[in-house]
Amino acid sequence: MRRFTRALSVAAACAAAAAILLPAAPAQAATPDPVLFVHGYKGGAWNFDAMVSDFKASGWPADRLYAMSYNPFQSNETTAVQIRDQVNALRARTGAAKVDIVTHSMGGLGSRWYLKFLGGTSYVDDWVSLGGPNHGTNAAQVCDWALASCKEMATGSTFLTALNSGDETPGAVNYGTFWSTCDELINPDSSTVLSGASNTNVGCVEHAWLLVSENVSQLTRNFVR
Repeated sequence: MRRFTRALSVAAACAAAAAILLPAAPAQAATPDPVLFVHGYKGGAWNFDAMVSDFKASGWPADRLYAMSYNPFQSNETTAVQIRDQVNALRARTGAAKVDIVTHSMGGLGSRWYLKFLGGTSYVDDWVSLGGPNHGTNAAQVCDWALASCKEMATGSTFLTALNSGDETPGAVNYGTFWSTCDELINPDSSTVLSGASNTNVGCVEHAWLLVSENVSQLTRNFVR
């Protein structure tokens, strides 16, 4: 009996030593926020195909990435309501408390309206504008002014005046903009820059190429990670 008891003691001691020697299991990486991608004028969800693929390759689960489509000729105020609905749907599907929003061009305007006037700051963690006409662009002079969204992108429009009044980056959202010195559609280039945001000059990248630039994609992933 004493021999059996001693054997149990030795086994217990070995198990304890093994527990000390074995490395602890690595901590699981936190599940990233779901990401809603919002295209710009005359665009569609397909604009973000390359960037969504980059996010997947970098560890984002496919079911937490969603590129929405909307009518780009309607008022950005109408688009803001649709963005709100998409955010709510994405949160419901994933169970996430907050989402990240990545936008290109005019997509930044509707999403900013959602944040500022429709309570979006409570449900968005990170927000990104790639070449957004946040303070207007003279390129709006050549689009169809019969279209609400076109008029709203003009420098000094009623829409932009309301959007940029007071705090340009309200709430606890982490705001980031990425702008280019070679953006042929956002004039002046610095229109994208927002007070209170992290504003990054990505160098000489054409407007559409902001969507497929490997550098811009990496910077965007780093920002919302």
